[in-house]
Parts: sequence; C-alpha cells; structure tokens
Amino acid sequence: MTRLETFPNPKPERPYLITHANPEFTSVCPITGLPDFAVVTIEYIPNEVCLELKALKYYFLEFRNKGIFYEAVTNQILDDLVSACNPLEMTITTEWGARGGMTSIIEATYSR
Repeated sequence: MTRLETFPNPKPERPYLITHANPEFTSVCPITGLPDFAVVTIEYIPNEVCLELKALKYYFLEFRNKGIFYEAVTNQILDDLVSACNPLEMTITTEWGARGGMTSIIEATYSR
C-alpha cells in the first residue's frame, strides 16, 4: 500500500479538530464485483503529527479495485491512519451510496 505521510503538528500544545472529506471514494463489492461509492470523512485531533493530503489521496485510490465490505473498509482506514499518525482521537465515517434501495453509514472511532 501507499505509504501514508505526515508532517509536524504546528500547534501540538493545543487540541484542535481536523476534518478531511473524500467525496469520490470507490471500492468493489466482494460478492457482486460491482463498484461501491462512498463519502469518507476523517475527523481527528492530532498528536505530534498531521496527515499529509497527497499521500492520503493516493492511499484512498488503492481501494478502487479492492473487493471489501463497507465495515472492513471503514475499520481498515481507521487502523491504517491511527498507525500512521498516532492521533489523540480519530473517527472515520463512510457514507455509502444506494445499493438495492439501501444506504449505509459506518462509523469507527479511536481514542487514546
């Protein structure tokens, strides 16, 4: 997978919230092979480092052809990003487009 990159938190003494949204996330349904579309929202309170956006964009692109369930995607993103930047808190929310008349929202949270 693409190496997630970070940069030093410019204000580590102050807790503050960072929100990134990717409205064009895609993966593949592992059962049907059809594409799944989602908005992925990352909310985190950084510790010593922040996530670098170009590397994050390339990280997301690696899911484009990956067969994976919604719940697994959401939790994998959380695990990978927590590992990369060791935040104080992080929440990943994935909002999935309609499939068979159903939409899904998955949320996974990490707290130190």
